[in-house]
Amino acid sequence: MNALGLSRKRIRICVLSVLLCLNVLVSGPQQATAQLDSDNRPYDDKLLRLSEILGAIHYLRELCGAREGQVWRDQMKNLVDSEGTTAIRRAKLVQGFNKGYRGYRRTYRSCTEPAKLAIDRFMDEGAAIAGVLLKENQ
Repeated sequence: MNALGLSRKRIRICVLSVLLCLNVLVSGPQQATAQLDSDNRPYDDKLLRLSEILGAIHYLRELCGAREGQVWRDQMKNLVDSEGTTAIRRAKLVQGFNKGYRGYRRTYRSCTEPAKLAIDRFMDEGAAIAGVLLKENQ
């Protein structure tokens, strides 16, 4: 754990999310032109899943007393800023985040062992997705 109470795994997903955003921002002109031609990307399913995971983590970590403030919402904002090239894309990403957040808000009212297990699983899945997206976009 570091000073913010984040484990190495949690730091890893934050770092991978930031690296993914930076990688997308510095992509070459050909890739940018191709992205303007179509609103869909081959990695959209993974990106939308990552959005849902960030929403779920944001809710569950707060529920379990992590006191991280807006860490996960800020990660989502970075993702939207880098990938939300059109209003439709931004809306899809935000909808994914809200789906993850609201789904777990309906399920968990207190921090239980299953909620903690869900957090750990989401951390692992989110880090894996971010890692795959980084590799695919290099």
